[in-house]
Amino acid sequence: MAKGLPKKRENFSEWYNEVIAQAELAEHSPVKGSMTILPYGFKIWELIQKELDRRLKELGVENAYFPLFIPQSFIKKEKEHLEGFSPELAVVTYAGGKELSEPYIVRPTSETIIYEAYSRWIASYRDLPLMINQWANVVRWELRPRLFLRTTEFLWQEGHTAHATLKEADEFALKILKDVYQRFLEEVLDFSIIAGVKSDSQKFAGAQKTYTAEVITAEGKALQMGTSHNLADNFARVFNITYLDGQGRRNYVFQTSWGVSTRLIGGLIMIHGDDFGLRLPPKIAPFEVVILPISEKEVGFAQKMKEELKSYRVFLDADFVKTLGERIYSWEKKGVPIRLEIGPKEIKANKVLLSQRDKKEKTLLNCSNLNKLIMERLEEFDFSLRKSAKEELRSLIVAVNHWQDFQKVINEGKAAIANWCGNPLCEENIQKLTTATSRCLPFSLEKEILKALDSKKCVYCNKSLEETKPWVFAQAY
Repeated sequence: MAKGLPKKRENFSEWYNEVIAQAELAEHSPVKGSMTILPYGFKIWELIQKELDRRLKELGVENAYFPLFIPQSFIKKEKEHLEGFSPELAVVTYAGGKELSEPYIVRPTSETIIYEAYSRWIASYRDLPLMINQWANVVRWELRPRLFLRTTEFLWQEGHTAHATLKEADEFALKILKDVYQRFLEEVLDFSIIAGVKSDSQKFAGAQKTYTAEVITAEGKALQMGTSHNLADNFARVFNITYLDGQGRRNYVFQTSWGVSTRLIGGLIMIHGDDFGLRLPPKIAPFEVVILPISEKEVGFAQKMKEELKSYRVFLDADFVKTLGERIYSWEKKGVPIRLEIGPKEIKANKVLLSQRDKKEKTLLNCSNLNKLIMERLEEFDFSLRKSAKEELRSLIVAVNHWQDFQKVINEGKAAIANWCGNPLCEENIQKLTTATSRCLPFSLEKEILKALDSKKCVYCNKSLEETKPWVFAQAY
């Protein structure tokens, strides 16, 4: 008999791990801290890749691939970058049967190896903007691994651009965050996103500014879904990336870098999953529809139906070693948006029994207009997930004006929006006392939240502020 899932609200961590196992998304590997992504989980990643890749190419971004191994001297060139990644670095000192004259770093991110190439590729203003993306794996030695959220090796895309001016670089970093990542997260993954700018302590090592898109999970914790960095000319100066402008003057370029990873799948589980398993948004579900004939007698009818629905991703499950109930339970856990059940009664009436993953009841549909009905149901399911995510976010984030209320909100497992003066010491003390970190200064907030922030004082030190500075604070993964 299939193993049931723990309740999401009662034991979130165990529930999360069980959903991954029972939906067959990934498993721990013999390599400590690393995971094996199983075929069903990788199908989700491939669909994410396909949609994001299309959106990036529409902006003129091109794909390339750079080495996995980076000379240690490259990493050491940018001090702040080195300090930011030093504890997580994997270093190769021995290869080909002998000790290396210079150790290699296994790619934790590719700024340094890519910017060495940019210093050779860019000569004139005619070479700008240069916009490159790569789909790759990276390694950051993780002491507390968690599938899809924190693993020693993970998959991602990382984009790197070079521009003639700081203004252009900042505008492009924002464009990636807002027009690509935020829209993708909201329109494709059906998330409700908090987007904004990071504090100096939370920004990317070596960046002037970091823009972020985050979700708040049912635990009240922040999960960073994607970031975009304005690197100014910090790396350009280190790697001597310059160009001749139209007047023959040599200038440093201004750069951006940005990325999302397989952590998105962790977000899908946490935001949309329920006590019965996954609930996958149709646009990235490996199968939008699964057809379940009750017995072998209905397989021919089911095959014709699959052919009729060929514009969708459809799986015909004719594994009759399992009972119909076992097959239904399996696909429910895998989060397929729509199930179609076919028995002798349905064939006789030229109908099909439809189940939608967010509803308990089943609906008998006429097969004569099935394509249109499936499209409508998928759109309805998409809207339902988006609405549910938005409502949950509203319930998990609370505007507070006073320190005691701030502590209470965090202790209750929620996120807080509060005025912060910007002093790093206040930020540090808030984290020490509550384990909550500043997540971002949001680009926008709902009127109800702004109205609730009636104090113009820092929530920690009580310093008066000229205007409200509502930062999001939360514990994080």
